[in-house]
Amino acid sequence: MQALKRIHAGVLEISYEESGPQDGQAVFLMHGFPYDIHAYAEVSPILAAAGCRVIVPYLRGFGATRFLSAETPRSGEQAALGADLLALMDALGIPHAVLAGYDWGGRAACVVAALWPERCAGLVSFNSYNVQNIARSMVPDAPESEHMLWYQYYFHSERGRAGLEKDRRAVTRLLWKQWSPTWSFSQEEFERSAAAFDNPDFVEVVIQSYRHRFALAAGDPAYLEIEERLAAQPPISVPAITFDGADDGVRAPSPALACANKFTGARSHRVVPGVGHNMPQEVPAVFAAAVLELVGT
Repeated sequence: MQALKRIHAGVLEISYEESGPQDGQAVFLMHGFPYDIHAYAEVSPILAAAGCRVIVPYLRGFGATRFLSAETPRSGEQAALGADLLALMDALGIPHAVLAGYDWGGRAACVVAALWPERCAGLVSFNSYNVQNIARSMVPDAPESEHMLWYQYYFHSERGRAGLEKDRRAVTRLLWKQWSPTWSFSQEEFERSAAAFDNPDFVEVVIQSYRHRFALAAGDPAYLEIEERLAAQPPISVPAITFDGADDGVRAPSPALACANKFTGARSHRVVPGVGHNMPQEVPAVFAAAVLELVGT
């Protein structure tokens, strides 16, 4: 991994890794929960070698990224994640880029692609359309899908907050195992990423995120307008490649037609065999190849 850089962007000082030529096609690689920038440790060099300018930021609440003010709400809502990505692009003077991510990071990329398509040259999104439909969050799913979300319901309670605070490594390591059952990660690999969860705002941001998406916690008023726009479930018009992992322990693969109306531009949907939830770290070459497909368009 490259030496970390820092920049003030919106309400954050964002810590990020950058590689590749400054004049290359900009690519933002966005990690999820509970992961960090090491998810792209093998993706970044492939893209940089192909001539891309690769930026991999720590999300709010992770790693060395910090809030600039103690007064800023520690929100993990989808609008905040999208606004952070947009602010980082602005701070770096990057007018448009290929945006790629999964989980929280995929959500940030989808938010920017949907609301500010002129800033997105192409989208790689794991689990397809990642914008939350909060208005329908209390509509029950099939039991086999509901049980995968135990951690979200756990975080809705103060017991869950206390459990995450007490032993965030034990909670997150269990999620790694359940979400990627075919991925044999080492303890060293886990610990390398788990250091990012020592961020002082990690627990608060995580808890707020999983409560907000079920309308159980108020959002940051600063992002109300963005949340209102996202409530309309805006379609994504930019060229997109979407993925599902055949062995994803959070969200079972869905057919491309399941959210076809959410993509009005060119889109290719692919289910990757033997892959769980952390696709870029499990099959980095496949993820990198998808990004390069969009760079070449």
